[in-house]
Amino acid sequence: MILITGANGRPGSATVREFARNKEPVRALVRDPAKAGDLRELPGVEVVQGDMLWPETLQDALAGVDRALMISGAGPLMLETQCTFIDAAIRAGVGHIVKLSGKDSIDGFDNEKFRSSRSHEQIQRYLLASDVKWTILQPSQFMHVYFEEVPDIVASGELRLPLGDTTLAPIDIDDIAKVAYKVLTTSGHEGRVYPMTGPEAFTMAEAAGYISDAIGKPVRYVDVSSEEKSRAWLEAGYPPPRATAFAQLFEERRRLGRSSVDLSTHLRLGIEPTTFAQFARRYADIFQGGAQYTVTPA
Repeated sequence: MILITGANGRPGSATVREFARNKEPVRALVRDPAKAGDLRELPGVEVVQGDMLWPETLQDALAGVDRALMISGAGPLMLETQCTFIDAAIRAGVGHIVKLSGKDSIDGFDNEKFRSSRSHEQIQRYLLASDVKWTILQPSQFMHVYFEEVPDIVASGELRLPLGDTTLAPIDIDDIAKVAYKVLTTSGHEGRVYPMTGPEAFTMAEAAGYISDAIGKPVRYVDVSSEEKSRAWLEAGYPPPRATAFAQLFEERRRLGRSSVDLSTHLRLGIEPTTFAQFARRYADIFQGGAQYTVTPA
C-alpha cells in the first residue's frame, strides 16, 4: 500500500488525483476528513484520518504501508512534524519514504538562510541518517502561488511583486504529482534526489504577459518595494511571520537575480513539462477572478 500524507494540500491532493487517473490504489492521510472534498469520491482512494505530529493517531494510516510520500505544511512545526512521522513510519515497517522538499531555481540560493528551506535540509539529513530507503523530490516555486496575485490582477490589471528583472522558473504542481506517481510506483529511485523546475526562466513582466494573453485583458508588471508588498500581505490577512519570511525570500531572489532551468527529472521519467503560458490558460477563470483558489498555507 502507498500512503500520501498532507493529502488535503495542493501537491498532496494533486498526487492523489494522479493515482486515481492511473487507476492505482492509494491511501490519503488527512487531519480533517471534513476538508477532504472530492478525494473520497475518487476511484481507488482510501481517506484516513491522522496527525503526523501524534504517532498514536497513525496506526490505521500506516498499517500495511510499504511506501509513503511525506508532505506537510511549511510552517514552524514542519521539522518536528516530519521527523516524528519518519520515526512512526519506520516503526510501522514502511520501507521507502519519498520526501517532498524544495529547491529554489535562483542561482546561488542558500537554503540555510531561510526557515522553511533550512527545515527541509534538516529533515533530509534526518531521513538520510535513518534506517529506511529514501528519495527526495526538490521542486522549485509552484506556479500556483501566482493565484495569490489575483486580487491585484482583477482590481487593477497589475502583477505587483518586489522582483525587478529577476527571472524565476516555477513548476506546475501537476508535473510534481506525475513525478511523485512515477517514483512511488516504479523501481530504481531509492537514494536519489530529483530536482525539477518549469521549462523556462522568465521575468515577472513576461509572467504578466502570459496571464494577459490567457485572460484576454491587459496585465502589466509593477515592481514594488518589499516593504510595500509586506504591507499588502499583512492587509490581506497574512500572519506577520509569514509576511516577513516572504519579504526576506523575495529580497534574496531579487539580489541574486537569475534562475536556471533543470528538466533532468522530467527527462528521466518521461514527463512533458508544463509551461507557464499553458498553466495560465488552464486557470484563466481564476486569473479573471471568476473561480475560487487556495492560498499558500502559512
